[in-house]
Amino acid sequence: MIDFRYHLVSIVAIFLALALGIVLGSTTLSDSVSDTLRQQANSAAKTAQQARTQQRQLQHQMNGQEQLARGLAPQIVMNRLKGQSLVLVEMPGAGEDGIERIGELAKDAGAAVTGRVTVQKKILNDDQRATVDELATRLRPDGVEYPDGASAYDKAGTVLASSIVTKDPAKSGREDAAGGAVLNAFAQAGYITTSGKPGQHATLAVVLAPASAYAYDGGGDDNKALISLAAALDGAGRGTVVGGPPTSAQEGGFIAALRDSDTKDSVSAVDVVDTASGQIVTILALQNEMSGKSGQYGTGAGASGFLPSPAPEAGKNG
Repeated sequence: MIDFRYHLVSIVAIFLALALGIVLGSTTLSDSVSDTLRQQANSAAKTAQQARTQQRQLQHQMNGQEQLARGLAPQIVMNRLKGQSLVLVEMPGAGEDGIERIGELAKDAGAAVTGRVTVQKKILNDDQRATVDELATRLRPDGVEYPDGASAYDKAGTVLASSIVTKDPAKSGREDAAGGAVLNAFAQAGYITTSGKPGQHATLAVVLAPASAYAYDGGGDDNKALISLAAALDGAGRGTVVGGPPTSAQEGGFIAALRDSDTKDSVSAVDVVDTASGQIVTILALQNEMSGKSGQYGTGAGASGFLPSPAPEAGKNG
């Protein structure tokens, strides 16, 4: 019977043989092979250093471009939205990237900012759909007829849009009882929160898209539901632009979903709204919307260019 000592001696002998082979093999490597390996290692290190240097240079260049865009933005957008008003609408999961700056630029462009409406994720829950439908049906504005087959979110988008935007100059800047009832009811249900006075009926709307895709089952349906709101805002006012960071234009993102829908023909989208230059483009897109021109802008899939081409003329607001 082979005992443990025999196994131990055998294993030691094997490792000694391997070590001896490695030593002998390493001493017989030719100088040319060693030099080749050394050259390849040096070349890889040099390439990595060059890449790091180039990355730093590109970052400095981008920082400079952002500084330039931020500094010149008030002059570029001056009077482009003169006499108009803007409401800001945040979708569930939207970050703060750009929203405050867009409001400031809108004022530089001559528009008043009525307020902000933040849509809560609760409204998208499956167990809330019947309640959303019932609420929207009860609050339907006079003279508004829902089309056959309208979903709960089509109806909700219509009533919410009617309470915060308008095409009628006589209603712009004014609150009314019907609009206030809609906002209060949706707020009490936990579907929205508001700040400022969004019930004053703005003529334009900017919708802030979620920074990333809804990573759960039904995320596509949620995008579709929220696109209904963007479309309703555009139909009830003088124009709507959806803004988001580049991730919102990636697969499953809100802007990507919008660009895959028919709504892209009427609602503009900017997928670089987290940058100073993208915020300027958002104002230009709003200006074009007032003239009935919609477009897809930025750097993501489905964008026709970084900005409208030709750019709308300064001082003209449709």
